Amino acid sequence: MKSLIAPPKLQEGDKVAIVAMASKLNPDDIQPAIQLMRKNWGVEVIVGESVSASYYGFAGTDEVRTRDFQQMLDDTSVKAIFSARGGYGSSRIIDRIDFTTFQQHPKWIIGFSDITAVHSHVQSLGFQSLHAPMPKTFMKDDYSLRTIEPFLFGTGMSYEIKPDKSDRSGWAEGQITGGNLCLLAHLVGSPSDISWDGKILFMEDISEYLYNIDRMMIQLKRAGKLKNLNGLIVGSFTDSKENDEPFGKTAYEIVAEHVAEYNYPVCYGFPTGHDRANWAIPCGRIASLEVNPLKTVLTFQKIIS
Repeated sequence: MKSLIAPPKLQEGDKVAIVAMASKLNPDDIQPAIQLMRKNWGVEVIVGESVSASYYGFAGTDEVRTRDFQQMLDDTSVKAIFSARGGYGSSRIIDRIDFTTFQQHPKWIIGFSDITAVHSHVQSLGFQSLHAPMPKTFMKDDYSLRTIEPFLFGTGMSYEIKPDKSDRSGWAEGQITGGNLCLLAHLVGSPSDISWDGKILFMEDISEYLYNIDRMMIQLKRAGKLKNLNGLIVGSFTDSKENDEPFGKTAYEIVAEHVAEYNYPVCYGFPTGHDRANWAIPCGRIASLEVNPLKTVLTFQKIIS
């Protein structure tokens, strides 16, 4: 298996765009990120109309968000597109987007959480995208922010974390894919769904009831999405909630139960998701995962361009 096509690496002076594909935000919240990108990365930053738009909880109507994202995809002078934030809404517009120009002139698309829907769709077209902090979350963790640069600017990257008591040891290699568990479950059977066979999956979530985490894992298992993985990376399950009648298991215990019958390595506690630490992961790139009692190492294939 090969890596999916990687968009060209950024160069100093390139133009990057920020759009809001999902929930609305206060434009002031992303000003520190804009200043950082201009100063530290040396790129020109343009901000789409959706960043200042509002329609109920969304960053403008579906039409506004579609038009904004489409414009940035079709503008070949724009070399990367950041989603300003997540929330909810990208699934509502993804089928309206024409990726024809993008396929001829690919560019990095960056975000996480609700943007999982966009990542999966881009992978279905054969291209990599970057699951990473968004402008609204840039300042939460300095190291997480710094993990974006190696992928956008074309250098290598490898991560090492301490073991977790729930880990299952082993070694795996394959394209890496994943994102928010809720979105991954909702994408099953949609045009944006992709095969996970032979891949390393990563997952995370926030503010979900524990019984619903169980239900989503059952959905993925019944759909055959878990049985042919090469490896599994379990990130943060932030602010998981109990019902009045407790479910009784932690999020990690729920995941472990549903993958117990499979033999691939499983890493728990990886810094991806809605906690402060949210390390960048290039969806669609070949990675190797080593899980042992001493450490977990995730290494990404270097792209030569």
